[in-house]
Amino acid sequence: MRVSHLLTYVLAIQAGRLSNNMRRTLIIAAAVIVLLGAGVAAYFYFFGKPAGIAVAPAGSANLPVAGQAAPSAESTPSTATPTAAPSPVTAVSARLVKISAGPAVPAAVVVDRKAVNASSSPEVVVNYLERESGNVFSYAMRAGTLTRTSNKTIPGIQSAAWLPDGSLAFVRYLSGADFSTINTYTLQADGSGGSFLSQNLAGVAVASTSVLTLSSSVSGSTASVGRADGSRTVTVFTTPLSALRASFAGKSQYLAFTKPSATLPGTAFLVDASGRFSRIAGPRNGLVALASHSGKWVLVSYALNDSMQMELIDTSTGETLPLPVATIAEKCVWTAEDSAIYCGIPVSPPAGAYPDDWYQGAVHFSDRIWRIEVSGRYAQLVLDFPKEAKDSLDVEAPAINQAGSVLVFVNKNDGSLWGYQL
Repeated sequence: MRVSHLLTYVLAIQAGRLSNNMRRTLIIAAAVIVLLGAGVAAYFYFFGKPAGIAVAPAGSANLPVAGQAAPSAESTPSTATPTAAPSPVTAVSARLVKISAGPAVPAAVVVDRKAVNASSSPEVVVNYLERESGNVFSYAMRAGTLTRTSNKTIPGIQSAAWLPDGSLAFVRYLSGADFSTINTYTLQADGSGGSFLSQNLAGVAVASTSVLTLSSSVSGSTASVGRADGSRTVTVFTTPLSALRASFAGKSQYLAFTKPSATLPGTAFLVDASGRFSRIAGPRNGLVALASHSGKWVLVSYALNDSMQMELIDTSTGETLPLPVATIAEKCVWTAEDSAIYCGIPVSPPAGAYPDDWYQGAVHFSDRIWRIEVSGRYAQLVLDFPKEAKDSLDVEAPAINQAGSVLVFVNKNDGSLWGYQL
């Protein structure tokens, strides 16, 4: 309706010359014009302002994809001023600290740092990965400071294996449309560099500056060892067993055991430099094995009548020594000199299919941390976590420094990361 016509109708109304139908039409038209005017005003009020610029935060690089160049996200040098932590560090007691509320990747490395000068004290540093972002954080136990050393973004990391000096982690995560591809990426603690290993590796283990990789297929498994930078890689053993876990067990010796299952008997082997397998434990249902640093001892756990059992094996004699406490072997860590083991020991664990129920999250434990002396095979309570922290603890991925003064572990119940001064 034109404005001139609208004015004519208005004048007609004043003169009393319009019919009732014409008046209704005029009222409807006027209402439409009012509504259109209000809409135009609202648009300019809410959307007519100058456009802003959204800037992505630093380190928001895309997830690394095998076959492409390494991500080039900016990284914060380890000497930078400490950044804000993903969650506040909480000192629960004089010796127990909650480093991160998590979720943290269930792997951390505890490194002894030398004193900067004669007047300063040595520092113990904990390097760990935040699961949601893949960022690397470093916590200084004595100073109580938390620093983000890398903001390279690799979300969804499932596991990691750190070099003992804390400089590099081999991180593993899933990719692909159906998440069927396992990627292994070498992530520098300071965010620099980075490269991919072969896809779909069955396992990665580290010792000193060497890395052991395990490839598996329906025809068997092959283990290779090389330097952390990927050089001087050689095949150390090949076996028709296709479902294995492997790790270092001293110099030029390896521990290999079948993937644990509560319903199938498993076996553990020592593999020498020539690739020869020697059975040291099993067959036992749910068998899990953990070698000491020298390879002199192997801690073995297994399931018996819906309960957990644990024992020590002297690899030089083959002697089996039962232990007074029991847990799943991967809830333990060896001290550097092989004299003791620290373990998360569950209090009154329910009957179950172990370790399957624990892996799958069907069972959650309430652990206390015990120290097991190898020489006398006696256990000593170290940390009554439920009493001290007023919370439930399910120990996962424990780690200890070379000096044996700091123990770090992840609480599987919530993914939080803890440090305890021994």
